[in-house]
Amino acid sequence: MRDDAIVEAARGIVERLGALEGALLPILHAVQDEFGYLPPACVPVIAKGLNLSRAEVQGVISFYPLFRAKPPGRRVVAICRAEACQAMGGAALEAHAKSALGIGFGETSADGEVTLEPVYCLGNCACPPSVTVDGVLHARVDAQRFDELIGR
Repeated sequence: MRDDAIVEAARGIVERLGALEGALLPILHAVQDEFGYLPPACVPVIAKGLNLSRAEVQGVISFYPLFRAKPPGRRVVAICRAEACQAMGGAALEAHAKSALGIGFGETSADGEVTLEPVYCLGNCACPPSVTVDGVLHARVDAQRFDELIGR
């Protein structure tokens, strides 16, 4: 998408949500929902619309791990790293996922197909380890089930 289209979409989101108390986070979420990440071209638009510095906006983007500064892969896989999942095989699942995909957390496979992300609780602690694939929750995932979920 062209930068001018990104800027216009970001302006619309800022106009729609800018009057909210604590508007920065809802705006960042809305922009990421729109584009799948937070394009650099949106940062000055958001900063100006909220009377913040670019550094303040960028600081919030870089602080929260759920915000992406780069486009994700076509599929996003998140592995829970919370205690319940770790206690029930999450570390082994994480190692398998990284090996199978050839990437680490926060990276996208060379073919642009899969982005692997850590998440620190999916609220599914009774059925660990848990993952999401494109936002869909899956429970009791082992290496074999992981491979099935990502189609490998």
